[in-house]
Amino acid sequence: MFRVGGFGEASLRDSGKLLKFAKTDFKRAKSGSGLIDNIEKIHTTKMGVERIKRNLELQTDDVAAWCKQTVSRANGIIRKGKNWYVSSGDCVITINAHSYTIITAHKIKIKK
Repeated sequence: MFRVGGFGEASLRDSGKLLKFAKTDFKRAKSGSGLIDNIEKIHTTKMGVERIKRNLELQTDDVAAWCKQTVSRANGIIRKGKNWYVSSGDCVITINAHSYTIITAHKIKIKK
């Protein structure tokens, strides 16, 4: 579970696994600067484009550019293991920390 901008706890289901961020607040921290410094390297695959468009109900064809803009104005960026997790608005974007490939993105469901 993780807190989203003080609005309550939320959970993110990714490929059948429930990702848990116990007692972690999404805050823009120095840890996110590695992703911001390499924002031009962010990309995705054809399957990634389809998955992200479906999960976020996006109408754009340039998903990578949309994600780069979202990263640049993110509420919070954390690195956990091999991935970066970017929280912005009502979504979380998962980016591989080594290849800068956008893996997936999901809408956040806020529990009240």
